[in-house]
Amino acid sequence: MRDLRPRLQGIVVSITRTGEKKTDSEGNVWEKCIFEVKLTGFSKRTPDKQLPRNLRNAQVRIIRWCCFDWHYKIGVRVTLTPNETQKVLSGKLDLTEK
Repeated sequence: MRDLRPRLQGIVVSITRTGEKKTDSEGNVWEKCIFEVKLTGFSKRTPDKQLPRNLRNAQVRIIRWCCFDWHYKIGVRVTLTPNETQKVLSGKLDLTEK
């Protein structure tokens, strides 16, 4: 069964590499990065939902693990997880803090 919880989307504005790395079981080296994302709305799975006014064009900071060159692209669309979406909707814009 699919997870139907809402997800926010945005455009990647910048990527900051943290230098923290880990290697998976296949030998791929993954680097922890901080993505700055300009919110554009909800994903297509929730077309009836509208982005609250206070979040229009807001920029959020999220953590992603990157390995391959296409992970580091700026200007591409990214979808937040349901948990990240819930935190942003409650007013937290910097998800890199614990």
